[in-house]
Amino acid sequence: MLHDLHITNLGVIEEATAEFASGLTVVTGETGAGKTMVVSSLRLLSGHRADASKVRAGSERASVEGVFSHDDPAVQERVEEIVSEFGGYSDEGEYIASRTVSASGRSRAHLAGKTVAAGVLGQFAAEVITIHGQNDQLRLKDSTKQLAAIDEFAGLTGQATEFAVLRREWLAAAKELETRTKDRRELALEAETLQRALEVIDEIDPEPGEDEFLKSRISRLQDASDVRSALQRAISFIDGGEELGEGELSSGANDLLGQAQSELQGGDAKLAELAERIGEVSSLLSDIALDLGQELVDIPDPEELEELLERQQELRQLRRFAVDVDGAIAWRDEAREKLATLDVSDDALAELGKQVAEKEAAMLKVGRKLSAAREKAAKDFGKAVTEEISGLHMHASVEVDLKRVDPNPQGLDECEFQLVQGGHRTALGSSASGGELSRIMLAIEVILASSGRTMVFDEVDAGVGGKAAVEIGRRLAALARENQVIVVTHLPQVAAFADAHIYVDKTASSTTVSSSVRTLSEEERVAELARMLAGLESDTGRAHAEELMAMAVEAKKH
Repeated sequence: MLHDLHITNLGVIEEATAEFASGLTVVTGETGAGKTMVVSSLRLLSGHRADASKVRAGSERASVEGVFSHDDPAVQERVEEIVSEFGGYSDEGEYIASRTVSASGRSRAHLAGKTVAAGVLGQFAAEVITIHGQNDQLRLKDSTKQLAAIDEFAGLTGQATEFAVLRREWLAAAKELETRTKDRRELALEAETLQRALEVIDEIDPEPGEDEFLKSRISRLQDASDVRSALQRAISFIDGGEELGEGELSSGANDLLGQAQSELQGGDAKLAELAERIGEVSSLLSDIALDLGQELVDIPDPEELEELLERQQELRQLRRFAVDVDGAIAWRDEAREKLATLDVSDDALAELGKQVAEKEAAMLKVGRKLSAAREKAAKDFGKAVTEEISGLHMHASVEVDLKRVDPNPQGLDECEFQLVQGGHRTALGSSASGGELSRIMLAIEVILASSGRTMVFDEVDAGVGGKAAVEIGRRLAALARENQVIVVTHLPQVAAFADAHIYVDKTASSTTVSSSVRTLSEEERVAELARMLAGLESDTGRAHAEELMAMAVEAKKH
């Protein structure tokens, strides 16, 4: 549901705020007042292309902001998923969407407190609002859109999506088979090259990080002599030994500590405590000597250094694949995956051909089931639309012609809406007038309508008048029982059915034209309908307007 709409410097509207309620809201105004800017602003909030020409003359930028919500838990969940992807948030279930367009054509979009791409606004709007204008009548002439309407009517959208997925998988497999068969010689040569490279790597059999380990180990081994000597002398300084040179004490630190401890034996308590502490130091030094001894044992002999140097040289062969061992291992894994796709042996091609056939069979199974369901639904759809347009004083019927075709993204069918009028059957897109298309589009919206959506109609009543206009108003009002419906109209017969009436007021001076937006009171509605009926306010016009409003109130009861 759309709660509020704020427009700044868009078209002739300098600044305006409109509040929208549930039910049917009509938007009227004089020609050139800018009432279509209400729809233009909603299109901007729906992610449509920004048009710099819509920026008010003399202004740097135009901006629009709307506040939306939705009561349907399923829709609310989908909206939350969209918003949560970029860290947005709702304000007690309401979402603020905004768009600015500069005079140079640059556009910025915001949703739920975050800057987003215009496409994200489009995803959001697709869940909460549907806009129909005269240009949208072109959708009635599009075969794919017609087929989508049949699917929506019959609840077949899921099956159609499943078919599209299966078709993509089938096409991908078929293309793979075609490529392998067509380029068999080249692929075989490429596979042979990869296989040889893999054999080289597998023979070397590198371990992750092995080159860095060898580099460190070899460096240490090359310094092993100095390290060994240092360790041996350190042990001798602790435990004593032959490693000590001339001028150095022949006894190790532990021997000296033992002598010191003996000197303190038999003394008083204080000396005994000190002797005990010397013993602890001696124990600690003994542990350190053991660790030093283990390090000495771990120092490899010169033969190991030679072996490691040979291994390092072997690993250098991998540099033609990557700069280091880890890169070569990654290249090997990718090469193995690619090699699997280059298998052009008879067995591999036969297996791939089998997969193509299986995928095609699965696709056709779903496609035939979908076609059968569409064929049944097409008759019911045509009857439902015909019944609706009959109520709109259109003496014709709509039929759906389905033809079997080769698999396409929509299925195995091609669809054409046909208008049967005066005994003649013609394609809807080539025979219906603008007014007829408006009524047919409204009829389709009525039979497809879900509940809880915001539906916007921009002069959907174009080319219609008289009793047909009254019936359009009646159906829009019926549609508004379960949806929020906003209609830009020039017909008093439609405006009379409104639950709320917004008026776009134009003020012109010698240099500028500006418009404001306000919600009319009941008394003001009478005056506006009188203007729409007769072009000016008069007692006769007011009486006619009141009569029209009373008729609408009565009609809405049924």
